[in-house]
Amino acid sequence: MPPATPVPFGQYKLIERLAVGGMAEVFLAHQPGPDGFEKPVVIKRIRPHLSKQPAFVRMFLNEARLAAQLNHPNIVQIHDLGKVGESYYIGMEYLFGRDTRRVVPKAEALGISFPMVYALKIASSVCEGLYYAHQKVDLYGSPLNIVHRDVTPENIFVCFDGTVKVLDFGIAKAANRAEQTTRAGELRGKLSYLSPEQCLGKPVDHRSDLFSLGAVLYEWLTGFKLFTGESDVAVMRSIVDGKVYAPSYFRADIPEPVEAILMKALERDRDKRYPTAWHFQQDLDRFLNAYDFTPTNLHLSNFLKQVFLDELEEEQQRMRAPAEPAPAVSSPPPTLDLELPPDASDSAPSGGERIVPVSVTAAQLDTLEALARKHNVPVGRMVGELLTAWLKYR
Repeated sequence: MPPATPVPFGQYKLIERLAVGGMAEVFLAHQPGPDGFEKPVVIKRIRPHLSKQPAFVRMFLNEARLAAQLNHPNIVQIHDLGKVGESYYIGMEYLFGRDTRRVVPKAEALGISFPMVYALKIASSVCEGLYYAHQKVDLYGSPLNIVHRDVTPENIFVCFDGTVKVLDFGIAKAANRAEQTTRAGELRGKLSYLSPEQCLGKPVDHRSDLFSLGAVLYEWLTGFKLFTGESDVAVMRSIVDGKVYAPSYFRADIPEPVEAILMKALERDRDKRYPTAWHFQQDLDRFLNAYDFTPTNLHLSNFLKQVFLDELEEEQQRMRAPAEPAPAVSSPPPTLDLELPPDASDSAPSGGERIVPVSVTAAQLDTLEALARKHNVPVGRMVGELLTAWLKYR
């Protein structure tokens, strides 16, 4: 599919709209650089009606500035935050891959099972990113107390090189404020991954994110969403009071250590959960290291490419910068007119001088001057000798 006509947006060129939600529109964009270089980026542009709400804008900017301080291989990098006209936006690194909300269903549709060890590998990488963010401190060593609040399959991204990234870190609070104005039922998908303390409106800490990751991992391993209901209230009641079936209830081949890891992460009492994402990751990695097969990023990369083989070419086409239209009439390069000295050609008539007009470009003249300096001869003589050789052997 050929790239769309780019639309200027501040220092960027918007190429294609990738998604639209209640809070923002997401675009593939190019950031122009020197000498025609263009870098693919993602622009998340806040919806116009929200840009007019000062309270939302203030919260959004504060959360986004916080997220921009996070620099970790497992967290998407925010490198720009600004306003163009009346539109506030976030500039983020472009990721070449798919979020896990799409990976598992696509694999199942192709009859490819999603390996348990791949799910554990992805969860381990998410834990690493979460732990970094949870422990982040400011310049004075004071904890920033960052909590994601929205760890869901759509916010866990697997790149085609096997790298795992956590998306939208630190702006979930602003997103929740925006989503209060959406229609009832629209949030049900995200509600399924909330922690009990979130449902009850209690203050949350980093352990809330661990519960949410546990719910995501449970779904990857069993194929069933852990918390469901016919309404938002029913989903939240299921999270707070419903029974959590051991994953082996749905899939008998899940090893006991994996089941124990999941059930610990899904403890309703947060004091009984893993104390940190590091402890969660340690148990995952301990199991993977002792298992028959321990996947690497390369294994994860090959699996993803296998599942999305039909979409890879289209995605790569999107990444390419659109070609600039060629000018209708191309002007010739500027030239310098030289006249060769009399000895430039041995074909001059007897008793007379032959003057040969020659035109060369500025770049060619630079080359000739460099050669002349190298051989310590006048540039005119250098041109003459070259022309003499051409006339002799043409």
